Parts: sequence; C-alpha cells; structure tokens
Amino acid sequence: MSIRTAEQLSDRLATDLAWRKKELSEMKSLIESKNVSDQRHKALVRSGVCILYSHWEGFVKLAANSYLEYVISKKLTYQELSSNFLALAMKEKLKEAKETNKPSLYIPVCDFFISELNQRCILPKDTISTASNLSSEILKEITYILGIDFSIYSTKSVLIDTKLLKTRNEIAHGNYSVFDRDEYLELHREVIGMLDLFRNQIENAAIQEKFRHNSP
Repeated sequence: MSIRTAEQLSDRLATDLAWRKKELSEMKSLIESKNVSDQRHKALVRSGVCILYSHWEGFVKLAANSYLEYVISKKLTYQELSSNFLALAMKEKLKEAKETNKPSLYIPVCDFFISELNQRCILPKDTISTASNLSSEILKEITYILGIDFSIYSTKSVLIDTKLLKTRNEIAHGNYSVFDRDEYLELHREVIGMLDLFRNQIENAAIQEKFRHNSP
C-alpha cells in the first residue's frame, strides 16, 4: 500500500520496527542466559552483533525511503519543496551535465531554475541508500537528504563506526572479534535508542511538513 498520509507512514514504521525489536529481544534473552557454554555464548554474541547491525541498517533504509514515498505522494511543485528535496530532484540533471563536461548541457539546467520550478516535482523512488555500510558519515548524508537533524547522533559516531559497523564487518568477513556480554547489552540498548530516535524524527518531519519550502 502506498503511503499518502502521515498516519500511514507512522503505521509502516511501527509495523516494521515491531518485528525487528521482537527479534532483537529474543536474541538479547539468549545472550543473557547463563545456562550455555562459554563457546556457545561467544557464538551468540557474535551473531547478535550482526543482527543488531542488520536491523539498524534495514530500518534506516526503510524509514528513509518510506518518508520519501510520502513526500512524493504530496505532488508538490519544485518551488514548494524544501532545499534538500529539491537537491535530490535535481541530482540526475546535474550529474549528466557534469559527467559529459559539455557546458551546453548546463543550459537546460539553468532554464529549469528560471522557468520550470512551478512544475510538479519528480523525485526518484527508493534512492536513499545505506551502501550496505551504514557509517556515521553515510547516516549524516541521509539525514541531510531528508532534512532531519544529525547533531543528536554526533556523539555516537564511535559507537556506530567502531562498535557496530567495524565489529559487524569483522565478524561477517570471518575474522575473530572479541565482544563480551556487557558490551553487547550496552550496544543493544544504544541501537534500540537510535531506532526509536530515527523513527520519531521521520514522523515529526512528516507531521511538521519539513519537506515544504519555508516550513517551520
């Protein structure tokens, strides 16, 4: 079902986040169990880190593209879009002109800004990517595209880049990574917090119509 209202957007995010949290809760319970061997416990922790990362990346990607789908459904003109979404709409036009290195191709771009901003916007669907490596820098880029605040994640850059992404990559590539129970439980708590935070930011942006030019 396409997303046309803020309520539908909220429902999609809630439904997606619910199953992710349930799976993460099950994994946390297994890791907290004391009736397992040390070897099995290490295997559970390693698996848990990978699952934590997969839900972090998966939800950010789904939530970001769901918000984009919602903005597209508003059928706004280019001049009604906030600058971040206008930049996304113009990305392909500017990319083509730049790659050919032909100054003449910038003329249609200039004409667009002069006379076509009152046309209905065309935004590319499902274009917000995590590049399968959701680092703090990629997260920053995604927040800029969506027009939401990144600063609240700035203190978590080491956690995102090192404890979550780097550890996940080491495990996924078959390398041995020492990660104990307490470290995992702390990472679990932080990831759940970031998932809730990102969801709230998306929902608030939709309700406050941050995608509109000169929005509050």
